[in-house]
Amino acid sequence: MWKPAEKIRWYPDPGHLPDAQERASSTLFSPLQIGRLCLRNRTWVPAMVPWRATDDGYVTPEVLDWYGRFARGRPAAIVVEATGIRDVPSGPLLRIGHDRFLDGLEKLVEVVRKESGGTTRLFIQLIDFLAIKRRPERGKFLNRFLVITQQHRRALNMMDAGEAGIRSAMIAMSDNDLEQALTPREFEALTKGYREQVNDTHLDHIEELPRVLPDLFAQAASRAGKAGFDGVELHYAHAYTMASFLSATNQREDGYGGAASRRVRLPLEVFKQVRQSVPENFVVGARFLASEAIEGGSSLEDVCQFATAFAEAGMDFLSLSRGGKFDDAKQPKVGAAAYPYTGPSGYECMPQYISDEKGPFGRNLAATKAIRQAVRAAGFATPVVAAGGIHNFEMAEATLNNSTADIIGAARQALADPDWFRKLETGHGDTIRLCEYTNYCEGLDQNHKQVTCKLWDRLQLDEPGVRKSSDGKRRLTAPDWAPE
Repeated sequence: MWKPAEKIRWYPDPGHLPDAQERASSTLFSPLQIGRLCLRNRTWVPAMVPWRATDDGYVTPEVLDWYGRFARGRPAAIVVEATGIRDVPSGPLLRIGHDRFLDGLEKLVEVVRKESGGTTRLFIQLIDFLAIKRRPERGKFLNRFLVITQQHRRALNMMDAGEAGIRSAMIAMSDNDLEQALTPREFEALTKGYREQVNDTHLDHIEELPRVLPDLFAQAASRAGKAGFDGVELHYAHAYTMASFLSATNQREDGYGGAASRRVRLPLEVFKQVRQSVPENFVVGARFLASEAIEGGSSLEDVCQFATAFAEAGMDFLSLSRGGKFDDAKQPKVGAAAYPYTGPSGYECMPQYISDEKGPFGRNLAATKAIRQAVRAAGFATPVVAAGGIHNFEMAEATLNNSTADIIGAARQALADPDWFRKLETGHGDTIRLCEYTNYCEGLDQNHKQVTCKLWDRLQLDEPGVRKSSDGKRRLTAPDWAPE
């Protein structure tokens, strides 16, 4: 992962632990009911991909354990990991693109209901993504994958040469010279791996995305309702299809790119069709970026416009993240695919404990506050979920009370201690296991390994019934906790 030039060491702080009176009067532990969204308090576990599904996208016992463990911490809401809406291979990620996935998803809902005592609302995040290929070996790319054009012949001053001669000449070139002979997209495919983009409207299936995606999302949302989920979170964030439509880098000329008002068009059309496909009391919200954190990305003014449009359309919540784009990802090794959390924007999404003067805690809160203010100024009360390094009661309470957000999302802190909200709520804050923000979990994710936390994955390995990682060296869920 990219790291800032500054090397400031930051430490998580348990902060002030509230007494019984403070807990009873706190905003964090007060109920929320705005429109369809009804939560017992303001605690929220955002979507995290744990790499526990089968290669065919089915729920496994390990998936059930993962969500059951979070549910025992009794958060007000859990968002299930990014779940593919297409019926296409996608590795060990959950899928919802066909009715055959319903049995497993129904079991997941049942587990969360049981383990939380019926107190946790359960949403599932719906995602679409475009094709990405692994970085090829140089010779293989130039000999097999590159389509030779007249532009290449002109660049090499070899207008009469055969295709084999052009390829041989390119193989003999230095990388610097080769970069001049290839188009920017061809050189990217060589050095980082081929990646489809929403601007590739010369490809029929990319050109057709605005006509295809609303129905795919709607069908997925309908299945989520049938499986028993309380709602869906539309994944409009990070490096994936819908975020790419919102991005200022989207320059499609078909009415879905260019100005911010056109870039938000497809996300709104997706939401409209989803809303029409689910019951009236079913919750539909979206996760999107307060900042893309890339050169040429959407401005804060753009994002405020998006958020206001989503609220006006009737979304039930707005959940804000940051960065995590392919645009500035590091070059992967040959044979590996680009990972969108390795560049500066990836750092903004998951900052580490060694950081710059901004630090890793609450890095997204200023933008979140501005976006919420824009939504309120437009006359909408749509709940806003804040996230990004929030790990103690003081931070959470301040974020709620200074009009930054209405709900507190905590992913890495919830992974470090799935009971941390419950411990605070019941007066056991002194037993909270604080995330150290080393991004051990992110390293596992990058390598598509089952995600765990270093603070507990070697504890009580011989405990009866403990499921272990594929290599047998780590436990897959945190040890259980119960108030004394």
